[in-house]
Amino acid sequence: MITIKEYVEGLFREVPDSQDKENIIQEIILNLEEKVQDLMEQGKTEEDAINKSIVDFGDVSEIRKDLLLSADGYHVKKNKINYTNNLWFSIWGSVLIIGLFLFINFYYTPKIIWFVYPVFALLWWPLAMFFIWLNNRKKGNHEK
Repeated sequence: MITIKEYVEGLFREVPDSQDKENIIQEIILNLEEKVQDLMEQGKTEEDAINKSIVDFGDVSEIRKDLLLSADGYHVKKNKINYTNNLWFSIWGSVLIIGLFLFINFYYTPKIIWFVYPVFALLWWPLAMFFIWLNNRKKGNHEK
């Protein structure tokens, strides 16, 4: 049933390639092929069954719109980034590394305070994650 496959792929031609697009196309093709089989079992010819299935299928503009929006980055369904977890990971990671620097500094060279210098560099990590979290929170992309 090459006609159904070509028809469905034509409906989604302007949508960028993605796994979601492929899954939806395969599901639609499968449903239409099942309908064609049912119609052929009722006595229709293959061509009539294909045409009736396509006509009865309906409009895919909403599905196409959702796929286009998700491809543009407005909707991220499966690959949502949890910015809150990233922020907390960076904070706790920095705290642990700072603690390690403190231990090394005071255990091996207690008379020279040097741990402060790498701490300044290390604090950029949670600071950057905070601004990313804040920016995405303002945009409404914040996941709790």
